[in-house]
Amino acid sequence: MMKVPDTTKYLIHAEIVADGVIERPDVVGAIFGQTEGLLGNDLDLRELQKTGRIGRIEVKVESRGGKSYGEIKIPSSLDKIETAIIAAALETIERVGPCSARIEVKKIEDVRATKRKKIVERSMEILKELFEEPEIESEKITELVKQSLRVDEVVEYGEEKLPAGPAIDESDAIIVVEGRADVINLLRHGIRNVIAVEGTNIPKTIIELSKKKTVTAFLDGDRGGELILKELLQVADIDFVARAPEGKGVEDLTLKEILKALRNKVPVEQIHVLKKEVKEQNPENLKAHKERVEGKLLARILDKNLNLIKEVPVRDLVKTLKNNNIRGSIIIFDGVITQRLVDVAAKKDINYIIGVKLGSVVKLPTSLRIMTFDQI
Repeated sequence: MMKVPDTTKYLIHAEIVADGVIERPDVVGAIFGQTEGLLGNDLDLRELQKTGRIGRIEVKVESRGGKSYGEIKIPSSLDKIETAIIAAALETIERVGPCSARIEVKKIEDVRATKRKKIVERSMEILKELFEEPEIESEKITELVKQSLRVDEVVEYGEEKLPAGPAIDESDAIIVVEGRADVINLLRHGIRNVIAVEGTNIPKTIIELSKKKTVTAFLDGDRGGELILKELLQVADIDFVARAPEGKGVEDLTLKEILKALRNKVPVEQIHVLKKEVKEQNPENLKAHKERVEGKLLARILDKNLNLIKEVPVRDLVKTLKNNNIRGSIIIFDGVITQRLVDVAAKKDINYIIGVKLGSVVKLPTSLRIMTFDQI
């Protein structure tokens, strides 16, 4: 294990093969000699080593069968670009001592990343040791202990032993999340009436709880969240839906983000499929509109009888709604239903939006209904 200076940022790893017998001094000499003047004074290896920006070059070499094979390590405190230039310069070396040779850079290790990993591991050990010392007191450590205790409050609930908070039985309202990590994060922030479904196959325990309690489904802002929501709506009695911001998981949210998402939860009636009477007016016509836009990045604005009012590219849909006095009832389009589209459509008295999938929509007016293509 080579020792590198404290300022080292990167460690260049290279391999050398020489057609003959060579030793370490031959390799080091070739590196300094054949790169001298190649990169200018600013990146001259001898000068860089004198100023500590390049560390001691370590070479391990062995000979067998008339050839030599070795490993080269060069520590660098230069920036990423300069380190890459030095690494590339090594590959220009064609001879070592009297032998022809080839040097190939295998990787450039970020030493700081390795140090950070060690810091995290050691800090966890230190925190654990501090918690075991009752005489140590500080406000910060007290709060960390409280958080640790909250995490320890994860219980196994129901016959499926689902991860849950300790307040499921005593609460009239519960929050259903996707997995154990989501439960832990909510417990960490003091929310104890939470339980996880642990997969897209909704457990019997969740179904039974939904019949007795007010249920908020709190799901990730991704495709997985959409799939679980779809399954929940089919088999359980869900009352509200809350979503993490698009692309984020519930397990990653801060307390502020959690409270905002729960505050903006949407009554389940607002996200159910398109009203039955609209589908039954002319289901084939609705499918025909879907076929006209699907895969073509088009949007259609329809009246309440499913007659076409206007067709525009998806990229122009919001602008068209804003800038035109359109009296439509339904939007069907080849895109993701976003909060921005919902807000604009609501101002134009649109009643229904049909899109490819539901994005991160946290506020849905009571006058608006939404559905996705797979529900047509």
